[in-house]
Amino acid sequence: MNTLVKYFFSFVLLLTIGCAKEKEQPKVIYEANKPTVEESKIDSSNIRIADLPIYLEGTSYLIHPLGDIRVYQNNSRSYSSGKVNTISYSISNYNRYELTGYLENINFQHKDSTTLHLLTTKKVQIQTVTYPFAFAEKTKRQLLIYSLVDMDTNRDGNLDSNDIKSLYISNIDGSNFTKLSVAFHELIDWTIVDVKNRLYFRTTEDINKNGAFDKNDAVHYQFVDLLAKEWTVETYNPVEN
Repeated sequence: MNTLVKYFFSFVLLLTIGCAKEKEQPKVIYEANKPTVEESKIDSSNIRIADLPIYLEGTSYLIHPLGDIRVYQNNSRSYSSGKVNTISYSISNYNRYELTGYLENINFQHKDSTTLHLLTTKKVQIQTVTYPFAFAEKTKRQLLIYSLVDMDTNRDGNLDSNDIKSLYISNIDGSNFTKLSVAFHELIDWTIVDVKNRLYFRTTEDINKNGAFDKNDAVHYQFVDLLAKEWTVETYNPVEN
C-alpha cells in the first residue's frame, strides 16, 4: 500500500512539473525595437498560388485570393516508403459576402478588364474579408472590411493567428487600404450600424505589458464614419456612468 502511495505522489509531482513548463505563449514580446513584418521568415518551400476568382455580387469586381500550396506528410502502409505527401490547393472559403482563410494577398480585377491590382505590398496574413452588402445597397458606397495580422508581435518569425489581429478597410477595388485599429491593440469584434453609417469596433490593450490579453487589460471602443471622405477613427466610452 505504501508503495502505491509513493507511486501516486510521484505521478502527481511529475504532472505538476510538466504543466508548469507548458506556459502559454505570449501574443506580444516587448523589446527595445518593436516587431516589424520584415523580420518574418519566408518559407521558400511554399509555392504561391491563387484560388479561382470570386465575384462580389452587386459590384464590378472579381477578387483573386493569393496564398501558398500546403504540403502535409502522412504515414501510410500503402506505399513502400511509408510516407505520403498530401497537397492542399485550397486557400480560402467564401460564404456569401465573407471570405475566410489565411491569405497572403488579394488581386483585384474589374470585370471588364484583364488588369490585376494587388491589395498591398506589405507582408500580411489576411484572415477575413467582409463585403457589407446591406450597407452598400443602402448607401451605394462599396467597401471591404478586413481582419488580418500585419506584425510579428510574438517575434517567432511568422505572421499567424498567434500574433495580434488588426482591423483594416478599403474601397471595393482594394484602393485606399487603411488600418483602423491602433498598433498592438488586439481586435475583439466589429459591426456596422446602418442608421449611423458607422463602423463600430472594440480592441483590447495589454496595459500591464505581460504579453497576454486578459481581464485586467483595457478595452477600447471606437467608430468611424464610413461615408466620410477620410476614415477618421473616433473613440467613445459606453460604460461611463
